[in-house]
Amino acid sequence: MTSRVLVSEANRERNRPWSVLGVPSSAAAHWAGLDKGPGALRSAGLMEALHRGPVAVRDCGDQPEALWAPLRQADRPNNADAVLEVLVNARTRIVELLEEGARPLIIGGECTLAIAMVSAFVTAGRDVGMIWVDGGQDLAIPADHPDEPILDSMGVAHMLDLPGTDDAIAGIGPRRPLLRDSDVVFLGLTDDEEDVHGQVGSVRIPGSIVSADPAAAARRAIAGLSNDHVVVHIDVDVLDFLQVPAADVPSYGRGLSLRDLTELLRVLLQEPRCAGALLVEYNPDHDPERVAAKALVSMLQAALA
Repeated sequence: MTSRVLVSEANRERNRPWSVLGVPSSAAAHWAGLDKGPGALRSAGLMEALHRGPVAVRDCGDQPEALWAPLRQADRPNNADAVLEVLVNARTRIVELLEEGARPLIIGGECTLAIAMVSAFVTAGRDVGMIWVDGGQDLAIPADHPDEPILDSMGVAHMLDLPGTDDAIAGIGPRRPLLRDSDVVFLGLTDDEEDVHGQVGSVRIPGSIVSADPAAAARRAIAGLSNDHVVVHIDVDVLDFLQVPAADVPSYGRGLSLRDLTELLRVLLQEPRCAGALLVEYNPDHDPERVAAKALVSMLQAALA
């Protein structure tokens, strides 16, 4: 592809409106609560804040609610069929948004929604890479944690189709794997290395590097992907829970500050190749006064401005 065509594609991406789609699901989580996230963020003024910004934004409503349940099948993660239904329905809606010329902004819900997003881009014939802004890498496979068979920690493993992943979840898209190592950059990690099997060669940029210079870390992450389109996944567990009590599974005394994450997202979401984003893992049950909800709304508004 010539440089002129690349610039034209990038400018076209930059001018696409953001389309906000809520996916109120806790089906893949450790427990219920994430299903309330989209509604709580809306009540905290999400759409009003985004509409005040300079970027075109439209509200595409919410997908059907899906709740956590303790449901095991032999050799499969918990509640796997319900998770698959959520992902298939979300993918179908995201494909429609892409066909309408929009940039999807998915408000979850769980980390597994990234599978639906990437599958939608692949279905639409887009060359896509993912910047994984998250406290962890979500590289677990079911056999790694037989006593904690939760799909919420396995999303990237399924997109990479690592050995031992659930066949139905890994096979959701039109190809396997959905992503290659070179299509993923891990950014902001605070957990220990999760590639316990030594199978993943993706770029890793830890939280300590981000905190030192968020904008430089963002540029480094962008430079690590050669794809025509980039999707940014944002798990709120990348934040220090003691500063922003938002995450479903807290990380105490570690993680990024809200200011650092905002500066990081300013660069990532305004990158010309940025074609979509997800904000996931906000659990309102941990935020009774909605302090974190208001902080997350302000963060998105600033990042998109």
